[in-house]
Amino acid sequence: MVIKIYYTSVAGSREVKSQQEELMRFVEGKNIAHELIDVSVDERLRDRMRAKAGNPRAVPPQLFNGEKYLGSYDKFSEAVEEGRVMQFLKLA
Repeated sequence: MVIKIYYTSVAGSREVKSQQEELMRFVEGKNIAHELIDVSVDERLRDRMRAKAGNPRAVPPQLFNGEKYLGSYDKFSEAVEEGRVMQFLKLA
């Protein structure tokens, strides 16, 4: 499966930008197949991300394994700290 990462190339928040950069470094460093979906190019993509996440206020980055919602950056970061990121990403 390919991990889908909903992100924004126009981040107005340093926190969002930092989170996205850390997430990208991780998946690229681990050679995890991923697809980047930039919600800043079309608000319908942002709306789709929020609908799929079940949160009308969800902000990037949001992670999916195929169409299965995995969680936000916070959930990803928690999984990294606990040494269970591959399970979180549903790759193990």
